Amino acid sequence: MEPSQRRLLLRTFVFCFVTIPLAADPVPVRHIEGVSLGFLVLRNLDSQSIAYGYLKQVVKEGVVVDDLKFDFKDGSLYEEITKFTQHGEFRLISDQVVEKGPSFKQDTESWIDAGSGKITVQTVEKGKEKRITKQLELPTDVCNGLLFTLLKNVDPSAETTVSMVAASSKPRLVKLNVVPAQEKTIKVGLVTLKAQHYIIKTKIAGFAGLIAPLLGKQPPDIHFWILKSEAPTFVEFEGPLSEDSPIWRIEMTAPEPDAPKAK
Repeated sequence: MEPSQRRLLLRTFVFCFVTIPLAADPVPVRHIEGVSLGFLVLRNLDSQSIAYGYLKQVVKEGVVVDDLKFDFKDGSLYEEITKFTQHGEFRLISDQVVEKGPSFKQDTESWIDAGSGKITVQTVEKGKEKRITKQLELPTDVCNGLLFTLLKNVDPSAETTVSMVAASSKPRLVKLNVVPAQEKTIKVGLVTLKAQHYIIKTKIAGFAGLIAPLLGKQPPDIHFWILKSEAPTFVEFEGPLSEDSPIWRIEMTAPEPDAPKAK
């Protein structure tokens, strides 16, 4: 092989196995978060309701605390508590996720401390507990637990890229590429509204990202619909709640009055 051919082959090899990082910055605050409570239903892809829950938000001394919780019909539990600030940009402080019960591959609890970069993942499978701690250098745009908030603030006419910690047995940093898609019409009684559709694609850096699709490990796309308005509001979610969970749908729902007890 000629030297020039060897150099070309080497350049091709390097290009195939080195990923160019996507630019990412914290999402600017366009809508201030406050106290709120919304009721949610979780469905499978057959539209069967499998869990009910809520997204509760409070503000304490300048820190916003989100509590997303689902109680499953089979006794499983999913809860994510996220703390962040909103001083011009959204900045994650911490994120804690609990997954327990038969709806999940294994019982898992994870903690992310964005300031220190400490990631802790605790799993229980077949009665055996395993705890992993990893130190990562986290960028300022890390978005764990913030997607419901960030998508109300991104520019719907442009792509947005943010970082996320995949808190699995091997914690790693990935990129989420938020791509605006075609809006859809929704109705509330006689009122017609528009919802902006966003498709979120996970980008895994390095060699792992190249072989993930070949091994069936490429994370599926996540879909969000956000009401287009001066007060943008979550409408619908479709995707996995965690690395190994199925694709589920989250929708807004309304509380129902308790049935009166028979006298």
